[in-house]
Parts: sequence; structure tokens; C-alpha cells
Amino acid sequence: MAHTTQAVEGLFAHAFFDLLFEAHTVHRHHFDVNEIQISTLLSIKTGGCPEDCGYCPQSRRHHTSVQDEPLLSIDEVLAAARRAKASGAGRFCMGAAWRGPKERDVKRVAEMIAAIRDLGLETCATLGLLGEGQAEQLAEAGLDYYNHNLDTSPEFYGEVIGTRTYDDRLETLARVRKAGLKVCCGGIVGMGETRRDRAGLIAELSALDPPPESVPINLLVRVPGTPLADRPGLEPFEFVRTVAVARICLPTSRVRIAAGREGMSEELQALCYFAGANSVFAGDVLLTTPNPSVTADQALFAKLDLKTSSPAADRAEQTAGPGATHGVDSEPRARA
Repeated sequence: MAHTTQAVEGLFAHAFFDLLFEAHTVHRHHFDVNEIQISTLLSIKTGGCPEDCGYCPQSRRHHTSVQDEPLLSIDEVLAAARRAKASGAGRFCMGAAWRGPKERDVKRVAEMIAAIRDLGLETCATLGLLGEGQAEQLAEAGLDYYNHNLDTSPEFYGEVIGTRTYDDRLETLARVRKAGLKVCCGGIVGMGETRRDRAGLIAELSALDPPPESVPINLLVRVPGTPLADRPGLEPFEFVRTVAVARICLPTSRVRIAAGREGMSEELQALCYFAGANSVFAGDVLLTTPNPSVTADQALFAKLDLKTSSPAADRAEQTAGPGATHGVDSEPRARA
């Protein structure tokens, strides 16, 4: 169900505990609140990107410590996928710093996708803008999800990125859907945007038809050398509000706390999980930025009695389709 920016902004204005209660109630209707989905993200081609995204240390336009690296070999990627599976990940995501992949790149990534699927893992890729027929090639290889974020509201977007438009992003998302792939699409907060911009992002995500199966919410990691390095940090409770509002507006989506978790306390993460976040990226590095260690995550999940979901369960859930078995009038999946 699509929501207007004004309506979403109204949710942000709710009293904090009322907002959390509503979000947790929605969450409990659609998911097991004691379950969390674990993904691992690997940079398979690092640096040298021609885009000017103000938050990204991989842009060749910014002067950061990130070194350019060529596309990894399939053996290197498979080794990382095996480690991810051993640490409890159910989904393996691959990111490449391209504006968009060339045909030879798509073929090589397709080989990686097929090999990773053979390990029993779900697969996700984020390769930039997709051209005609490329999403279909990835789908034929067995790709489950394609990630392409909207990043922020249409109104604030031009303050962050100038080399690709909002419509470019929407066109790639349309191609992904047309190819039958599941969509992973979210954004970044803490870039200097207003609360209305955060509301606008969530309104845009809710307007996608169907809504994304996976919604990563990234907290800006301020990397020296990027244009956004000096932006003030987002107030932690505002981040929790963002998670809660996303859960209410996107009730059937997996909401993932993505970048920025390294700087979050255990208590802040726990609030996010209560507010409806039910997915994280695991691993010491998230593309090129730090992430909590697997050991630290496992210790926190144990404290919170959170169990990890299996790839088979996730596939069955998403095959049923958003709201197919857990609509707003249905019985909750998990009961108190």
C-alpha cells in the first residue's frame, strides 16, 4: 500500500513509545519476532567507480583510502561464500563498483551466482544500473535478489548524487521486477536530510508495486575524503523511529539494519529489532566500511534470544508473496 510523504511524516511525529508499539504489533503480525535473517556482503570489484555519490568511498572522484581492485575470481568468491555459510549467513550478496556492468561482467557474475546457489545459499547482487536483458541473464543464472537503493527522497537526491537520476534507479528496479527477481531496495539516513526527506524515501519505497522484499536502512558511515564526511551524525532515536516507520509502511518486507551498525550500541540495535528490523549484514567488513564481528553479533543475538532464519524458509516465505499468508487480519506468526 502506497503512503504519501505527509502521512509517513505523521507517523514519525507519533510519541516514541506509541510508535514502537505500533511497529512491533505490525512486525508480530507478519514475522516471527524472535527470528533474524543474516546476509553477508562481499565487494567483488572494488573502487574506480565513475559515479559521484557523495557518501561512497569507491568513487574515483573522491580521495579516500580505498584502493581499486579488479573483479575477483570465482574461486575467491566461493571461498568467501563458504565462510559466510559457516558463520550462519543464509544469503550471500555481491557488490561491484560499476555504473553498470558490461556484458562480459554479467557473464562472469552469472557463473558466480550459479556456483553460490549450489552451496545452498540465497544470492543477491548489486552491480549498478542494468541494461536491457541483463536482469534476465542474472535471473537465468539463479539470482534471488537484486539490490538497487533509492538512497533518499526525490527532493534531496540531487544534493547527494549528480551522475545518475532518480528515474535511472526506478528504471533498473522496473527491469529487475520484469525479470522476475526479488527486489532489495532501501536508502541511507544521516546524510544531512530532513525528517521529511526520510519520510519521502519511505513513501517512495511503499509506492513500488509490489513493495521490496528486502529494505536495507543504512546509517551513513562518514568516510574521510568523501563529500559527506563532515555531516553531523543522526540522533540515535531518530534512527529507531526510521526503522519503526519503515516497518509500519512496509509490513511484509524484511527491514535490514545495514551500514553503520559498527557504531551502534547493543541497546540501540535491540531497540531497532523491537521496532521491526529483522535482518542484518554479518561480517567484519561491509564492502569497504567496518561492521561488527560475527562473534559480537552471535553474542548479541544470544542475549536477545534471536534465532537465524534458514534460506529454505526465506524462499518459501517470499514465494508465497507479500501478505499472502500474513495479512493485517491474519493471526500473528509469533504469539506472546
